[in-house]
Amino acid sequence: MPLLSWLDRSTDERPDAIRVDDRALSWVELRRAAAAVADDLHGVRRVAVPATSSLETVVGVVGGLLAGAAVVPVPPDAGPVERDHVLRDSAAEVLLTTPGTPTVDGPAGPPTLPVDLTRRSDTRHPEPDAATTALILYTSGTTGAPKGAVLSRRAVAACLDGLADAWAWTPDDVLAHGLPLFHVHGLVLGVLGPLRIGGRLHHVGRPRPDRYAAAAGSLYFGVPTIWSRIAAEPSAARALRGARLLVSGSAALPEPVFTALTELTGHRPVERYGMTETLITVSARADAPRRPGTVGVPLPGVRTRVVDERGTTLPTDGESMGELQVRGDTLFDGYLNRPDADAAARTTDGWFRTGDVATVGPDGAHRIVGRAATDLIKSGGYRIGAGEVEDALLAHPGVREAAVVGTPHPDLGQQVTAYVVGNGLGEAELIDFVARQLSVHKRPRQVRLVDALPRNAMGKVQKSRLT
Repeated sequence: MPLLSWLDRSTDERPDAIRVDDRALSWVELRRAAAAVADDLHGVRRVAVPATSSLETVVGVVGGLLAGAAVVPVPPDAGPVERDHVLRDSAAEVLLTTPGTPTVDGPAGPPTLPVDLTRRSDTRHPEPDAATTALILYTSGTTGAPKGAVLSRRAVAACLDGLADAWAWTPDDVLAHGLPLFHVHGLVLGVLGPLRIGGRLHHVGRPRPDRYAAAAGSLYFGVPTIWSRIAAEPSAARALRGARLLVSGSAALPEPVFTALTELTGHRPVERYGMTETLITVSARADAPRRPGTVGVPLPGVRTRVVDERGTTLPTDGESMGELQVRGDTLFDGYLNRPDADAAARTTDGWFRTGDVATVGPDGAHRIVGRAATDLIKSGGYRIGAGEVEDALLAHPGVREAAVVGTPHPDLGQQVTAYVVGNGLGEAELIDFVARQLSVHKRPRQVRLVDALPRNAMGKVQKSRLT
């Protein structure tokens, strides 16, 4: 079956199948516009696409996939050094250009090709082998330049089919979101999902609560920052009561936001878990109970395990914390040009090391504690999950945002340190507040009141900038 199977076979000429901000195309128009790009890319192995939130980006990505090329999304806010690294490292042979996006100056950049939405083609390009690379997505670690994760067409298809099963996603759905188009969430799920599964797409542009409220979707995607802002505007949240499913990902959804959305929209949000290297591997299901703080069960074709420092598999008791490892059909093929990083990311028996700390309950429900490097705090012989302390802080009525990290302590090894955004708060008050909810050893030893938390484009707190 073609990767973009719905797009391939749809004869729907309604003008608003794919809408980005205030412009739209029908399914037939999208296929013909993308085929024109694919014609120009004949024989190209890798094509870079400036991933703005625009209809040109959608057409450019789809055109690259129809041509059988590996598509390399370039974040529109990338600085010259990062952009040049992505283009050089990926060996992109062509750079598609869209209105208002920067290009690479000088002889180092690949030749450019504009995406022209007025062009059409009826060429039917042959479907590449499923093992062919679909996307090279660049992901940043804590050190070094971003690494290119090589994702096959087979992996993308497996991810989307698994989510269709988990979320009962059908061609009757209207997907609405305002996520960036250079990440798994916004691009793979948020654009390629409808092109494979069916249903209309409404990308709202800037993800403001009023735009989500006006989108009239049945299926909404958002990150916790978006959902928090929607929950803070009750009229916008109530406008989503007619939806079928609200999906949150890319970071943990704070329990107070989960509760507020449930009360205002009538929907318990679906949380899911994944990485650039693994796509989505675990998700709550539309047909099963959803609990705050858990991200569900493995998708079809995916296996997970939680291991300790020695690699011993831990029991599924909901308490034992260790590194989450995964394997299955959604995994990437490796890091481009980085066999060293690829080897370090895999165990000798073939599991991918996520670097995330998790617990798994007897019912298979996964809870993500956080990154092993920043969210598992080892203090005085205790293993403390930062997320649990953050949830306790967020239950305080004066706390708007909270991030917890481990910082060096001469006696304990690490101490629990909290960064908090709020009004009229005192350090001692917050420490005592947490100590009344959790075990005393989990209370913050220090609370730092700040005006804002550093976040990336997907709304994730950048904890490396806090320590």
